[in-house]
Amino acid sequence: MIETISAGTILIDGRAPVPKSNLLRNSSDSNGWSVIKSGRAAFEDTIEGAGWTFFFMAGAIRATAFGADEQKATRSALTRLIADVKSRHCNSIEITEVTGEKFLGLRYVSVVGRARHLQEGTLFSGHNHSI
Repeated sequence: MIETISAGTILIDGRAPVPKSNLLRNSSDSNGWSVIKSGRAAFEDTIEGAGWTFFFMAGAIRATAFGADEQKATRSALTRLIADVKSRHCNSIEITEVTGEKFLGLRYVSVVGRARHLQEGTLFSGHNHSI
C-alpha cells in the first residue's frame, strides 16, 4: 500500500506518461498509483520546465470507508477516490484532507481530493470532446 497519505499528497497513475525525471515517481501501490516524493514545489518546477501542464479540475471529490482497521479503511477510501478520478479521465489526484472519525461506535475514514491531470502541452486532452 501507499505510505501514509495526508493533505498535500500527490498521486499519479503508474501508466501515465511523465516528463523524464527521477523526481516524479516513487513506489506504487497495488492500484498502480505512485506517490510524488519530491515535494510539490520541485514537482511543479520539473513539470513546468519540461513544458508539461498539471491541470487542476474544479470541485472536490470525497470517498469514505468504514472499518476497524484505519489503514484498511484509508486504502478502501483511496481506492474509491482513484476510481472517481479515472472516471473523469484524469491521471492524478491531489489529496486535500484525510480524516478518521467514529460514528455510532463505527470507525470511518474520509479522503478528500481534487482530480488532476498531467500531460505534455497546454490543451487538456483527458476527455473526448464532442459537440
